[in-house]
Order: sequence, then C-alpha cells, then structure tokens
Amino acid sequence: MSNNKHDFKSFKPSNRMALIAIIGLIALFLMFMFNKPKESYQEIDYSDFIQLVEGGKIQKLRIVDKDIYGYISGSDVPLISFHTIIPYEDPELISTLLRNNIEFKGDKKKNYPFLNVLIGIIPWILILGVFWFIMLRQIQGTSNKALSFGKSRARLQPDSKKRVTFKDVAGVEEAKEELGEVIDYLQDTERFTRLGAKIPKGLLLIGPTGTGKTLLAKAISGEADVPFFSMSGSDFVEMFVGVGASRVRDLFEQGKKHVPCIIFIDEIDAVGRVRGAGYGGGHDEREQTLNQLLVEMDGFEENEGIIVIAATNRPDVLDPALTRPGRFDRQVVVDIPDIKGREGILKVHSKKVPVANSVNLKVIARGTPGFSGADLANLVNEAALLAARNNKRKVGMEEFEFAKDKVLMGPERKSIVISNVEKNITAFHESGHALLGMLLPNADPVHKMTIIPRGLSLGLTQSLPETDKHNLKRDYIIDRITLLMGGRVAEEIVFGKGGITTGARNDIEQATSTARKMVCEWGMSEKLGPLQYGQKEEPIFIGKEIARHKDYSERTSEMIDEDIREIVENAYKRAWDILTKNREVIDKLARHLLEREVLDRKAIEEITGIKKSKDIKKTRAVASKSKKENNKKAKASTKKLKLRTIKIATNEAGGE
Repeated sequence: MSNNKHDFKSFKPSNRMALIAIIGLIALFLMFMFNKPKESYQEIDYSDFIQLVEGGKIQKLRIVDKDIYGYISGSDVPLISFHTIIPYEDPELISTLLRNNIEFKGDKKKNYPFLNVLIGIIPWILILGVFWFIMLRQIQGTSNKALSFGKSRARLQPDSKKRVTFKDVAGVEEAKEELGEVIDYLQDTERFTRLGAKIPKGLLLIGPTGTGKTLLAKAISGEADVPFFSMSGSDFVEMFVGVGASRVRDLFEQGKKHVPCIIFIDEIDAVGRVRGAGYGGGHDEREQTLNQLLVEMDGFEENEGIIVIAATNRPDVLDPALTRPGRFDRQVVVDIPDIKGREGILKVHSKKVPVANSVNLKVIARGTPGFSGADLANLVNEAALLAARNNKRKVGMEEFEFAKDKVLMGPERKSIVISNVEKNITAFHESGHALLGMLLPNADPVHKMTIIPRGLSLGLTQSLPETDKHNLKRDYIIDRITLLMGGRVAEEIVFGKGGITTGARNDIEQATSTARKMVCEWGMSEKLGPLQYGQKEEPIFIGKEIARHKDYSERTSEMIDEDIREIVENAYKRAWDILTKNREVIDKLARHLLEREVLDRKAIEEITGIKKSKDIKKTRAVASKSKKENNKKAKASTKKLKLRTIKIATNEAGGE
C-alpha cells in the first residue's frame, strides 16, 4: 500500500484530519439513523385500544405524553407489543384504566434539541464535506501540474538486461564508429584530456526515415554505461509561452546532476527550425525554446560532460546557429544501407526467427535495393507471419520472396474480378515493359512480372539493379524513360490507336517528371545546356515545396517544353522500333504470362532467349539491331532518292 499514489499516508496532515472528520460524521450519522428500538411496535387505532382495554386484553402500559406503548395478551393470541397515539384530550382514560385493573406508568418524553439539530444538518455537512474534499484534491492536483508544467519530460533510461547494443545495429558502420568515439571518451576521459582534446558537444544524426537513427541512440544508451536522457522534440513545445524554454533549462539541470551523461533529442526539427520563418510572427514559443537550447549548448555557462545527440530527417530546415561547431559539431549521416549493410541488417533481424538452411540472405539483400532498416525488419516479420499462417516450423526462401514482393509491389488483390479482355491487355502491357527491360543495354534487369493485381495496379513489372546506384548516367535515364513507354507502345502495336488504355497513366507521369528533371535540374539538355531552370520556393516552416519560381523568359519556357516533349517522344519512337522488330517475342511472352500469371527472371530469360546479365554484349547488339537497320534503310532511301534525282536531271538534259 505504501507505493500507492493515493495511500492514506501520502495525504498532507491537514487533508488527513479533514478526511478523519468526514469519516467520523458519516459514522455518527449512520449510528443515529440505524439506532432503532430493539422492539418493533404494531400501530393500532385509539378506538381499538379502548376496546382492548374494555375487553381486559391489555397487560401493561407506558404513557409518554400522547404516545401509549403496551402489550396485548389473550388465550388465543401471543404477546403483542403495540403503539397508539391519543388524538385528543381524554379525561376518562385514567379512570378507564383503573376500572379495568390495568397496570400503567407515565414517562416524560426525553428532548435533545442539539441532537435533533445535529441529525438535521449532518446530511448537509456530509455533502459539503465531500464536495470540499474533492475540490481540494483537484486544486492541489492542478497546482502540482502548474508547478510541474515547466519541468522536463526527459526519461532517464533504466539499466536493463534487454538493452540494445551496437551488436543489434548493422548497416551503419561509419555512424557506429563516430558514436563509439563519444562512448570511449565518456568511459575513459583522461585518455583524451591529457592531450588537450575536447569531445564534441553535440552529434546530429541525419538520414532518411527508417534508417535506424533512433535505434542507434538506444545502442548508445546500452553501450555508454552513463546516464542517458531521452526526449522528443515535440515534448518541449506547448501552447503556453515560456514552457518550452523552461523545460530545456530543467533538462540540462538534470543533466548537470548526472555528469557525465548523454541527452538524446529525437526529431529535433520540431524545435530547431530556422527562426523567423513562422507565419505568426518571429517571436513565438518555438523560437524561445530554440534560443534556450542554443544557450544551454554553448553559452556563458559551460556544460562540460553533457553530450547532446539529436536525430532528424530534415537537416535542411534546421537553424544554422544550431548546426555550427560548438553546438552540433558533427553531423553523422545514417543513409540507406548498401548491399553489404542490408545483408547485415537481415542477419540481425533473422536471429529472432527460425530460418531454414535454404535461405540465402545475400540473394535477398541483392534483391532489395533502396530498402531501409525498417523495411528489412518489416520484410523479415512478413516472412515469419506467412510461415506461421502456413503452419511451418521454419521460414524458408519462398516466404522471404513473397514478403519481398509484398513490400515492393503491395499485397495481392486476388479477390478483384478482371475480365479476360482487360487481363489480355494487361499481359501485353507488361510484356512490353519486360521485353524492353531485357533488350535495353542500360536498363535494370527484369526481376519479376505479374498480371495479378497488386496495390493500385492491375499488373506489374519489377526491375532491380545488379548493384547499388548513387549517380545516374544519362544513357541509363534515357533507357529508363524508354522502358516506361514500353507498356503504352505494346498496347498500340497489338490493339491499335483505339485500343490504348489508361493503364499507362503512372508510366507517363514518371517519364514526364524524369524528363523535366533532366532539362531543369540535372543539366542534361543538349539544347539548353548545363543550367538549372526554376528556383524552388520552399517555406522552411512548412517543409514542403509548394511552388517553383520562374526565373527564365517565355521563350526559354517554350524551349523547355519542347525539349521535354522531344525526350519523351524519342523514347516512345525508340520503344516502338524495338518492340515492332520483336513482335513475335511480345506475343510469346504475353501468352505465357496469361497462362502462369507470374513470371520470374529465369522464366523470362527462357521465353525470350535473352540472358542480359551474362551476355551484356549480346544484349547491346540486339538492342542496337533496330537502330542499325533503321540507319541502313535511311541510307538506302537516301541513295535511291539521289539516283532518282540524277535520273530526272539526265532526262531533262537529254530533252533539251
């Protein structure tokens, strides 16, 4: 009971006495209310009482003012106690009782005026007392909350056997090395201070969502063996002005009591955005909180031994005063893992799952480019769930492949009813994508194609790169746009102009967007040169691009539109040429896809006879075959045109 927050001992002395008084009043009231006479009297009328007296059936009487108590007896009835009231002055009562030899005595009615008043007001006292007690508790609770409103909500991480360590984090080796240096400093400060070295006051973890920034912070907590305070950036901000700054002060006061220590602030962009960018004026609550944080990290007072670690996926919106040396000295990038990092992450998460011997995590890692740590953790979990649904004891490669497809392409929607006509169109659409993926020399190899609806699409062709790409070549981008045009081109080749569908909507959107970036952002336009057109107008307070400033002329705008159109149309023509030359392969691929609904890379290679990854020279030769033929045709037609021109000129000369 002593640990209970509402224990009797936890009340203040004044509250304790008030509670005792209320309980006493309740007990007194109940005592008077339920203190009834031991005997219960039967009520009778006065006229019946006189008849009983005349009949000699009354034994004893007790007369108290106008109340008469007595006993009725007789040979045919048991002894009954009764009560009656004298309704009027009866001067004959005493003589009647004496004449019938009835024993009686008279008593005076006891009168307790104070007790009567007390009994009357006790209910009201109880009501007011309970109301006062409840209100007192509410006022005290409110005052406690008001006093603690400016207190920090930071949580001191407890020692736990299940703590996270660097062994539980993979794919971010550089970040682990940077943070490991901080931990070494905290554990052996003299090794650094004797050389005059100073540990960074702050480390900023930046990177996309799901890459493991918060998990790294938990690992620091487990490895450091020093007090670790964790807090979210949104915990500082309240609707009342000054609360955030007060919480920042209190947070560092707690840190000073536990030096050396680490303070971790998650999602620091909630309070660290550039000042003066708000829509309600510059001097708002968030900016006061940021100002206090800047002072605490590097102000007049030195906070030696306190290391601040923060995490964000929006470093571009942070105030420059926050990211300068002396505050957040280091920015540790926690990026999307490469193939080696993905394999390590899969190994970490698969330790908790019984994995079959046939599972090759390296193959899964190669097939998941662009996956973050959270995506890979979700993939392992989805595979385990599928194995459990199938009543398997171990998670096999089949479950991992299914989970990968589910994360990449979305869940299957087998319940949706698709007509044979739409299924046929979808099969040719996806065959166009797949064939171009196999023939284009710079396109990513096709991994899988399906006409089973997944997510929002009726079919899907998935291409995966052989290696991680950090810089994109122009040839790769052009092939990518050409690949996107493959679905619409295949529809037009097979079904004609009137048979094209809206299924290419997303392909056209991506192709147009990519072409616009080539011209306006990446400087890949042959006509407009390596220039950027259009400056982003991005309010930092919002954090989203809502407009693009047009800093070029109308003539340049027309040239941009023409260049974008030319890039997409050339890709369309290129896709048309390649697919027209391989019409039989499209039909064959679509027929097999309709039969099997899903084709993997091996099946596609067997059907098309193209093995892109093993014979890249052959692939390029096939891809450029149509281009050479077109050039030959163009030369032949040009030659014919020249001969015809010469012949006409000769005839004209002979005629003259």
